[in-house]
Amino acid sequence: MQDLAEQDKPYYDSLLMLQNMKEVHLESMCLDFTATERVAGKPTTVELVPGGADITVTKSNLEQFCEAILRYRLMERIKPQLAELLLGFLDVVPEYALAIFDSKELEISLCGLPEIDIDDWKSHTHYTGLLQDGAENCIVQWFWEIIDDMDSEMRSRLLQFVTGSSGVPVRGFAALRGSDGTVKHFALHGTNINPSSYPRAQ
Repeated sequence: MQDLAEQDKPYYDSLLMLQNMKEVHLESMCLDFTATERVAGKPTTVELVPGGADITVTKSNLEQFCEAILRYRLMERIKPQLAELLLGFLDVVPEYALAIFDSKELEISLCGLPEIDIDDWKSHTHYTGLLQDGAENCIVQWFWEIIDDMDSEMRSRLLQFVTGSSGVPVRGFAALRGSDGTVKHFALHGTNINPSSYPRAQ
């Protein structure tokens, strides 16, 4: 779903709206397992599954509908282009060599380790919750001491964990964006200790 949000935010929002609808409202939408595309300027109906035009979307099959529409919009309708892109990529990097990487490691391998300006990072970090006093807080000071001691790879991995990207925008941390495309500065949020707490990011 998040991939669709980056590509087509209004469509993503409409799918979220469907998921939050009550059964009676969903059925009144008269949806089926089809998608409408414009081909050469003319609307064309595409079945998302065999016999999709005859399958009404209900609360019980909404998850399958969302999976089918995501598969179609992100893959099936551009399948020829994706296939050629993949063939070209595999001409350069053998498929067996990719098996050892996850997506984050592949990004670092292909894009390299970016130089991260620590001073820029510090000056564009927001402090919230129990860390509102910012640089005066000992936990904040410890955090930046650890960052200073890290090598480039570890800094990139931390940035990847927090923001979803191992690199910094060209204009620096001031232009850091969230998954919805809006500017969102790096933030450290202090919370009370809870036995079931885990680090949260993005």
